[in-house]
Amino acid sequence: MLSLEEAKARLETAGQSHVLQFWAELSAEESNALLEEISKLQPEELLEHCRAAAEAASRHSSADGRLDARMKPVPPEFIGSVRKSEKEKLQIWGDEGFLQISQDKVAVLLLAGGQGTRLGVPYPKGMYSVWLPSGKTLYQIQAERIQKVQELANVKHGTRCTIPWYIMTSEFTLEPTEKFFKDNEYFGLCPSNVVMFEQRMIPAVGFDGKIILEKKNKIAMAPDGNGGLYRALVDNKILEDMERRGVEYLHVYCVDNILVKMADPVFIGFCVNKGADCGAKVVDKAYPAEPVGVVCSVDGLYQVIEYSEIRPETAELRGPGGELLFSAGNICNHFFTRDFLKDVAEYFESQLKQHVAIKKVPFVDGEGNLVKPTKPNGIKMEKFVFDVFQFSKKFVAFEVLREEEFSPLKNADGAPLDTPTTARRSLLAQHYRWALAAGGNFLDEQDKPIPPKHSMSQNEDPPVICEISPLVSYFGEGLEKLLKQKNLKSPFLLDENEAENLVKTT
Repeated sequence: MLSLEEAKARLETAGQSHVLQFWAELSAEESNALLEEISKLQPEELLEHCRAAAEAASRHSSADGRLDARMKPVPPEFIGSVRKSEKEKLQIWGDEGFLQISQDKVAVLLLAGGQGTRLGVPYPKGMYSVWLPSGKTLYQIQAERIQKVQELANVKHGTRCTIPWYIMTSEFTLEPTEKFFKDNEYFGLCPSNVVMFEQRMIPAVGFDGKIILEKKNKIAMAPDGNGGLYRALVDNKILEDMERRGVEYLHVYCVDNILVKMADPVFIGFCVNKGADCGAKVVDKAYPAEPVGVVCSVDGLYQVIEYSEIRPETAELRGPGGELLFSAGNICNHFFTRDFLKDVAEYFESQLKQHVAIKKVPFVDGEGNLVKPTKPNGIKMEKFVFDVFQFSKKFVAFEVLREEEFSPLKNADGAPLDTPTTARRSLLAQHYRWALAAGGNFLDEQDKPIPPKHSMSQNEDPPVICEISPLVSYFGEGLEKLLKQKNLKSPFLLDENEAENLVKTT
């Protein structure tokens, strides 16, 4: 641990001596905690971080549209599509993906550094339940999808494959996530194949370029954004672990999408088939001004342009068929080769753009009193995972259907979008569609048929409650033998036990 003199020298070099202003008031335990925190800060990096934060905040304003003239959509030859690609191609890509999975070459990497603050809970988002009939959390749903896609690959190729699950947490989420997985026996996965690691924390900075103290002995820290992944891969020797396991391809995604297809064989196979080192799943924008980033190229380099950086007239541009020209909405669902991640970590991580977030950061004033600000007072700098697209030698995009693959959980109920209610509705509507497609018939309490409803609006509940366990079906496959011409009653929960019962009655 640093001595007090070493800590003083380090902070003076970075122009942050005020961090020790309450030193004389601290207990031995509090002093050691502060020295431990300072020891993790390199003076040169800290100096540059504080300078860049203050400078970036002074420039922080609405976009001026400078990128618009330089933007071009992703060329059609670099786009695959669940909706537009031929069924034969989708089958070829799926077969390729299953082959790579069966050979232990595929892993999934979860970005799980965020807390459930906006959901009104003090624990990590992955531990959240959207009140499905089964009561399953996001973590459990994702774990069971991994198990099922492994099983499908094993059956197809006669193997016993493993899809390692790497989970990037933060200082806030690591301990509760580890405990949650242990308490739930890793949801049936082998613990050695669930690898948790922690992303870096960086100081929050005031508009004057000074580090903010949240306590007399604690610096206000925040995760460095999901783009902190690339530094964390090196710091925690995750790339070495991947190499040791023989992993060549990574599916990277955010924790809050309840419809995410873990290690999607079609997406993996498409990217491998195209020889891509980097790929992104996208959805068609619902309308020109939808607040999602757009995947496109700028000066020949692929990147995600935030909706706030695009002028309305650019967002409204349409192609010859009337479709939006810039329609590829980013959903934080990516493919990377391990070699590409290694190159990014070694050569490009320092070049990643720093994004500014102006926040209300609780702090202690000069008298040591805790202040909860009523307006933004601090700067948090973040890197985004998609900012590495520009370094790709072969980038591709894969368009998927929003109603099948994208329903994020970001806000508490009461907000108009991305709530527990909308996430639950999306999953139950999907499972209802699967049951109908498999030939199931739903009856009401009087045993009368409920007319099937094959399409529903985003705000509309399906006519029945139907939940299908990922352990029974990964993406709607294998249900016909269970449900065809069967009469089902709401609420219908198709788990492994119910599947066995249906087989017996067939």
